[in-house]
Amino acid sequence: MASLEEKKKAVAELEEKFKTSKAAVFTDYRGIKVEEATDLRRNCRDAGVEFRVVKNTLTQRAAESSGAPDISQFMDGPTAVAFSYEDPVAPAKTLRDFMKKYRKLEFKGGLIEGAVVGADSVGKLADLPSKDVLVSMVLRGLNGPLTGLCGVLQGPIKKLVYALQAVQEKKEEAS
Repeated sequence: MASLEEKKKAVAELEEKFKTSKAAVFTDYRGIKVEEATDLRRNCRDAGVEFRVVKNTLTQRAAESSGAPDISQFMDGPTAVAFSYEDPVAPAKTLRDFMKKYRKLEFKGGLIEGAVVGADSVGKLADLPSKDVLVSMVLRGLNGPLTGLCGVLQGPIKKLVYALQAVQEKKEEAS
């Protein structure tokens, strides 16, 4: 059993993580084997996500003292949390990839940019295209109307050129 000092240190550490993270995704991690957990931690590290198995009471206490909204609904059963300090979508995507590969883990919910979201919302967030794909979709959407506008603006110019060419051909025939 951990001493009171160790528990206080763990709460302070988690409190800082809640204060500085852009996202915290809570999962039920039952049934994960050691090699799977190692793979998950490696994938999380590569994505800039910190994955930790946590004690529910200490995590709840840390979230409360950090000023985060109530997360008690996620603190049932074995819990792990994935923190991201840069990209709020990264934990959901990384965990979703793991779920697809091993058919394990379950979203409980999360804190995204300070808002409590349910398991369904975390799943939908994980299914969104990446930021680069979304940016290219927006640029493609902007490019379409501009290309159309250029085509419309070129129409009268082309007609004028054809008309001038026809006049020139008639003059050449007449001479």
